[in-house]
Amino acid sequence: MSPARSARAALNHVAALSQGPAVAPDVRITLNFHPDRLARGLPLLEALAQDGVYHSQFVTGTSNGGLTAHPGGDRWRWESRIFGGAYDDAAAHERPVYGALNFRRQVVGAAPRFGSSHFRLTGETLARATFCYPDSAAEPVHFGVAAGMSLIALAQADEQDPLNDYIEAQVHGGVDLARHVEALVLDASYRGTPVEDAARLLPVPVEWHPGYRLTVAALHDHADYRGQEYADLGASIAEDGLVDSRIIGDAARTGRHELQHLKMVWHTLARFGAPEGAGTAFSGVAAGAARSTQVAGTP
Repeated sequence: MSPARSARAALNHVAALSQGPAVAPDVRITLNFHPDRLARGLPLLEALAQDGVYHSQFVTGTSNGGLTAHPGGDRWRWESRIFGGAYDDAAAHERPVYGALNFRRQVVGAAPRFGSSHFRLTGETLARATFCYPDSAAEPVHFGVAAGMSLIALAQADEQDPLNDYIEAQVHGGVDLARHVEALVLDASYRGTPVEDAARLLPVPVEWHPGYRLTVAALHDHADYRGQEYADLGASIAEDGLVDSRIIGDAARTGRHELQHLKMVWHTLARFGAPEGAGTAFSGVAAGAARSTQVAGTP
């Protein structure tokens, strides 16, 4: 099956499972990621500047989640189930790219679990995207397309951890940075760093959100979220009593820490150190957590 036919077959399969109101045309899909990580031994944004294309995990072999994108792996199996086998024989570069639907219009993107920064895609990509809730790793039974779906109401009614409460998007047909991206939105902690320099090489506008910040005291206050060892790890890499996105990225590139352990530090920062304007997904925290977010999230 040709790449275009595979994409059409996947879209048609999911559309047949979908019903409900259309997604508002000004809602955007975002691709959250950590812009200071490495890909093929290069800084990620430099690798993206070379390729000009945002690749799926099947191509890159990297992920901010699980690494199961290979024939017979979990990601392969999930896609086979969701898309009715449309991509079973497809080449890696033909498979969809994953993001999330920013229906809450969060300044940090729709799925900060996967990174502090994000690409905001053009409105055109809505028509060639499929959606599910919850994440495809959870074996969802609710699916949608932009022309009509019930996933937004489902997500709004659900009481999930805010880091899990996103509508996953699968964009079919590729993401070319020059044609399909409205902006790269970076965490403010990367201002004046090599990340900003690399971002300026991309064929997309660069925007900023206020950034994630959390005090060491607040990190310890929420040690039960991911575990005391990760609160201690966060405290050990803190600068001037604070942890932010850049600091975690710097620690990741030293090679001295397990990346999965730093991911737990990031989850705590993302959950409790979100900036003002992160969206309603972060409004349901307990009063103590809210106070920590307000203090630590101020740019």
